[in-house]
Amino acid sequence: MKIKYIYFITLLLYGLQNMHSQNETPKKVNHDFELELEAEYRYFYDNALFEDQEDHFPSLAIRPEYAIDWNKGYESINFKGFFRLDVDDERTHWDIRELYYQKAKNNWEFSLGLKKVYWGVAESNHLVDIINQTDAVESFDGEDKLGQPMAQFTWITQKFGTFDFFYLPYHRKRTFAGKKGRLRFPTVIDKDDLTYESSAEEWRQDFAFRWKHYFDIFDIGLSHFYGNGREPLFVFDTTGNINAFYPTINQTGLELQVTHDAFLWKLESIYRHANAQDFFAAVAGVEYTFSNIDGNGLDIGILGEYLYDERDELALNALQNDVFFGSRIAFNDTQDTSILIGGIADLESSSTIFSLEASRRFGSSWTAEIEARIFNDIDNNELILSNFREDSFFRISISKYF
Repeated sequence: MKIKYIYFITLLLYGLQNMHSQNETPKKVNHDFELELEAEYRYFYDNALFEDQEDHFPSLAIRPEYAIDWNKGYESINFKGFFRLDVDDERTHWDIRELYYQKAKNNWEFSLGLKKVYWGVAESNHLVDIINQTDAVESFDGEDKLGQPMAQFTWITQKFGTFDFFYLPYHRKRTFAGKKGRLRFPTVIDKDDLTYESSAEEWRQDFAFRWKHYFDIFDIGLSHFYGNGREPLFVFDTTGNINAFYPTINQTGLELQVTHDAFLWKLESIYRHANAQDFFAAVAGVEYTFSNIDGNGLDIGILGEYLYDERDELALNALQNDVFFGSRIAFNDTQDTSILIGGIADLESSSTIFSLEASRRFGSSWTAEIEARIFNDIDNNELILSNFREDSFFRISISKYF
C-alpha cells in the first residue's frame, strides 16, 4: 500500500513540475520558504493502564513550507511537509500535509494535489469536517489532519454563494498509538490490519460537494460526501477484541453560524448512512465575546455547546450526550498571547475531560505552547473513553521559525 502511495506522489510531483514548466513566462516569479523546528515534551502523570506504555515522551518535529507563484499570483504551487521523531514508534511519522497546484481565474479556482480542507463552525467537535483523515497520533483533539489527494474546483458567485466540487482518488488510513504510546486501546491497532467495505479498498474513487453562502447575519454551509469513511467502524466482541474496517458512507452535513452583536450562535449536524450503521449527530452552542476589557485589546470569549451522537458509547470521539464549556482569552498583544480553557462533561455519567491550551511568541521567531488534558472520573461503561482514563497529560513545546 505504501509503495502505491509513494508512486502516486511521484506522478503528482511530475505533473506539477510539467504544469509549471508549461506556464513559465518571463513574468515575475515569487518564492517563499519557511521552516519550523519544534521540541516537544509530553508527560503522562498517572500509572499506565496497559503493559509497555511509557510516561515520558520527548520528541522533535520539522515543518517546512514552500510556495511559488507566477502569473500575477493567479497560479501557484504550495508545499507543507511534516516529520516527527518520538518515543512511540507509531508517532514517529512523516507526511506531506499539502503539495498542490492552484490556478485562479475570474470567478473560479482549480487545485490539484494533496491539500487540507477545513469545514465547520463549532469549537468542541468538528462533525462536518470529513475531507481529510485525522492524524490521530499527533494530537488528541482531532484538529491535525493528513494531506488528502484531490482535485478541487471552486465556483464563486456573489448572488448564489460558493460551490466546491471534490474528486478524491485515494483514501488514507488513520494511525493509532503503538505499544509504548498512550491514548490507545488494550489491543495495539496496526492501521494496515484495518480492512475496507469497498472491494476497491483505498483506491475507491470518492466525491464530495459543498455549498456555502451568507444572508445578512447568517452564514450557512451544506455538504455531501460519498466514499470511504474517514472514521473506522469499531466492533467489540465478547472477549474484548477489536475488529475494525472503513465503511462506505453517504454523509450530509449542515453548518450554520449567526452573528448578532457580540454573540456567535453555532450549529453543526450530520446524517451518515452506511450498510452497517446509520446515525445522526449534532453540536450546537453559543460564543459571547467581551471586547477590549482593559482598554488594551484584551478579549474574553465565553463558550458553551451541547453535543449529541446517536451512536451513544460507540461514538469514536466519545461525545454522545455531553456539554462543553470554556473560555477563549486573546490578549491581542505583540506576543500574540492566547489561552483556551474548557471542559466536557457527560450528562449520563460522571465522565469529565478538562483541557488547557495556551501559546505566546517570544522575540521575532520563537513560540512556546502548553497543553493539558485531564480525564476525570471516567465511567468504565464508556467503551472508547474508558481506555484513556489514566492518560491525563501535560505537553510543552518550543518552536523556532526561520
